[in-house]
Amino acid sequence: MNFLRMSELSLTDKVVLIREDLNVPIKNGKVASDARLQASLPTIKMALEKGAAVIVCSHLGRPTEGSPESIYSLAPVAEYLSDKLATELSKPVSLNNDYLTEGVAIKAGEVVLLENVRFNQGEKKNDADLAQKYADLCDVFVMDAFGTAHRAQASTEGVTQAMHRAGKTACAGPLLAAELDALSLALETPAQPMLAIVGGSKVSTKLEVLHSLSELCSQIIVGGGIANTFLAAQGHSVGASLYEADLVETARDIMTKTEILLPEYVVVADKNEIDFADFTGSLQQATATIKSVDAIGENDMILDIAPESAKQLADAIINAKTILWNGPVGVFEVDAFGQGTQIIANAVKNSEGFSIAGGGDTLAAIDKYQVADGVSYMSTGGGAFLEFVEGKVLPAVAALQVDA
Repeated sequence: MNFLRMSELSLTDKVVLIREDLNVPIKNGKVASDARLQASLPTIKMALEKGAAVIVCSHLGRPTEGSPESIYSLAPVAEYLSDKLATELSKPVSLNNDYLTEGVAIKAGEVVLLENVRFNQGEKKNDADLAQKYADLCDVFVMDAFGTAHRAQASTEGVTQAMHRAGKTACAGPLLAAELDALSLALETPAQPMLAIVGGSKVSTKLEVLHSLSELCSQIIVGGGIANTFLAAQGHSVGASLYEADLVETARDIMTKTEILLPEYVVVADKNEIDFADFTGSLQQATATIKSVDAIGENDMILDIAPESAKQLADAIINAKTILWNGPVGVFEVDAFGQGTQIIANAVKNSEGFSIAGGGDTLAAIDKYQVADGVSYMSTGGGAFLEFVEGKVLPAVAALQVDA
């Protein structure tokens, strides 16, 4: 995969437009979680260090295009960036609302944040005229938002194409480049044996991922409702557990392609103790019971892998040279049903193999069990991560590629 990298370019006195993923939760006018903002800061600082005038753009939430709403304003993000970049800047980061009509007045060493790109009519439909307006703002466009790379939109794929048409430079930012390097290492030239951990509620949501990984991996550990479908494919009763009967044959087909590692013992709760309107809350009071997969009763809901079985699966993780992790193996938000995920997380941390983790629930588990320092790379993309693993072309990445 060949593409220009921002780190390779001279940016002195250039106006640089950086597309970041600053889609963060805002509560009471303040940034409530800054993980994505922290991830974007090195790119912005690098551009400043290279002598650029820096324009940053992003989406936030899902506003109706053409109808700006204050709840979706990036104003709190501008305030956050002003604080974090204070030592690099001579004045605070300003929020520009009129960039499509009046452009952006900016000097080297300054940072301007554009108001939410999803306020603009045609953003999600990748309108060519809108994309051209973005391109007209800058000398260099930097795509650094991996989490949006799987969608062809005006501020991602469209502006890149507009830059090419104008003979101007479009490149990958450090964050995007690191994502692509890590995923390529894990999926294109993985050290073997490779093992994947795939959790989630439904096989159907991870079907293409499982098919793709079955061609790459020596072993796949499955968890959550996905594991229940595979247990059913082996002929086990799964009681009242979530599973997909119509995909049992599909599960059997996947099991012919690679070794699917399933638990012998699981943690269950009686469905009668669970309030499905408050699923996680009610589990705080439910009784967690360890059972063999051969002894699941009709009212039993499988909610985790039992510690004994998780430790056996951990041995496989420790021996793997490449590990891809997407999804917890139980309802880890509730401690009584989180031991399996905790054991798996610690095995990934302690493995000497190259490990890459992605997906919101996975990153939440990594944070809860404090194993981040043992994971080789953590992907910031959700849907983009899955689509890359599935082997799909990411439009905003494809647009950046250049001939070798």
